Amino acid sequence: MSQPTATDAPAEARALAFFHDRYDLSDRLLEKVLATALERHVDAADLYFEHTTTDSVALEEGIVKSGDRHVEQGVGVRAIRGERQGYAHSDDISEASARLAASTAGAIADAGSGHAPVAIAPGSGSRNLYPVATPPTEIPVARKVAWLGEIDRYARARDPRIKQVMASVVCQHKRMLVAASDGTRVADVLPLVRVNVQVIAVDGSRREVGYQGAGGRFDLERLEDPARWKPLVDEAVRIALLNLEAKPCPAGTMDVVLGPGWPGILLHEAIGHGLEGDFNRKRTSAFWDKLGQRVAAPGVTVVDDGTIPGRRGSLNVDDEGTPTRRNVLIENGVLTGYLQDRLNARLMGVAPTGNGRRESYAHLPLPRMTNTFMLAGQDDPGEILRSVKNGLYAVSFGGGQVDITSGKFVFSASEAYRIEDGRIGAPVKGATLIGNGPDVLMRVSRIGHDLALDEGVGTCGKDGQGVPVGVGLPTIRVDALTVGGTEG
Repeated sequence: MSQPTATDAPAEARALAFFHDRYDLSDRLLEKVLATALERHVDAADLYFEHTTTDSVALEEGIVKSGDRHVEQGVGVRAIRGERQGYAHSDDISEASARLAASTAGAIADAGSGHAPVAIAPGSGSRNLYPVATPPTEIPVARKVAWLGEIDRYARARDPRIKQVMASVVCQHKRMLVAASDGTRVADVLPLVRVNVQVIAVDGSRREVGYQGAGGRFDLERLEDPARWKPLVDEAVRIALLNLEAKPCPAGTMDVVLGPGWPGILLHEAIGHGLEGDFNRKRTSAFWDKLGQRVAAPGVTVVDDGTIPGRRGSLNVDDEGTPTRRNVLIENGVLTGYLQDRLNARLMGVAPTGNGRRESYAHLPLPRMTNTFMLAGQDDPGEILRSVKNGLYAVSFGGGQVDITSGKFVFSASEAYRIEDGRIGAPVKGATLIGNGPDVLMRVSRIGHDLALDEGVGTCGKDGQGVPVGVGLPTIRVDALTVGGTEG
C-alpha cells in the first residue's frame, strides 16, 4: 500500500500544519492574541489568518496579453461588544503584529475591564467538499498558455466571422485559519479555478460579443478536458453570431419566461440580498417583517446551500469557522428564515447559518450567500413556453441594479427571444427586466422540472467586498413583468 501524501490529509490538518510550520502559530500564541483583544470590555473576539496565492494568464489575438501571480497574506482581528465591532488587520503574520491588531480592535470596540481568555478547541475537519490533487497555482504557466492557445484556434475555426478571441484562466489556492474566544479553531484549504472565453463576431459594420465561462473548487484538469471547454467556446461563438441577427426588443408589460441556470442571478440579486441577516436586523430589507408570511407564489422554494461539492460558492466552513449548511429561505412561498453570520444571529436571537463571509483578512465578515437557487417544480419547460402567447424568453443576463430597501431591480438580458404564439421567435437586443423582488416572486405562475446551476462564474459584491457564489433556477414563467426595450 502506498504511503499517504500531503494532499491525502484532511484540508483542515493541512492548513493547520501550514500556519504552524510557516508562521509558528501555536495554540498558545492564538490564546495570547485573543487574550490581548479581550483585555478590553468586549463580548467576543476572533482571529482570521490567510495565505492566498492567485495567478492568471490572459490570451488575446493569439498572444499572451497579460500574466499575474501574487500572494496575499495577513491577519485580521475583530472585537465585538453589542452591535459594535472593532477591526484591525496586518499583512505581517507574527505575534507582535497580531497582538497589536488585537489591542487596536479591542480599543475600537470598547475600553474597560478585561475578560479571561477562552481556551481554543479544535474544529472539525471531517468535511471535504473540494479535494484537489494538485493546487491549481502549481500547474506550470506554459501549460496554461498552451491550453489558451488551443481555445483561441478552436474558436476562430468555428466561423469566419469570429475576428477576435480573448481567453483567460484564473487559479487560486487559499489557506485560512479562524480562532475565536468561544473556543472555535477551524482551518481550511480552498482551491478555485475559472476559465473565461470572449469572442467578437463581425458581419459588415456590425460587431457583437459572445461570452462564456466556467469554474469551481476542483482540479484544473477538469476544465482542461476538451469535452468541457469546447462546449463553452461553442456557446460563446453561438451567442456572438446570434447577436448579429438580433432585433430591437419591444417594451411593455408582458409574460416572461426565464431559462434555467444563470438567470438565477436575478433571484440572487432581487431576493437573495434581501434575505441576509444584517439588512433584516436593521429593518432595511423589504422582507424584515415577513417571517412566516407568504412572500412568493405557491410552489416557490428558495434555498441557499454551501455544501454542494466542488461548487464555486461552496465552503467547508464559512469565514467565521461555522460549518456551512443547506438553508431553506422560502418554502412553498412562505418566508422561513434569513442568512446569518455570528454577529447578526446573536443579536437576532437565532443560530448562525454558516453564511459569515469576507473577501480577505482585511475585511469584516458579513452575512452573504453561497449557492442560491429555486428548487425545481413539476412543469415541462416546453409546455411553459407554449403557455405564453406573446412574451419574452430570457436565457441569460448581464448586469443589474437592486435597491435592497424597496426590492426594486433592473436587469439587462444578454440573450433573449420573442415568444410568439407559444414558440421561440426572433432574438432581441436591449431587453431589460424591471420589477420588485417581493412582487416578482408572487407573479411566478409555472415552475419547470429542469433546475440547473450556473457554470461557476458568479462573484457577489456587497459593501465593497467580492466573494465567489453560485446561482441556479429552473425554467419559470413570471406573469405581467415590465420589459424595457429599444422599441417602443
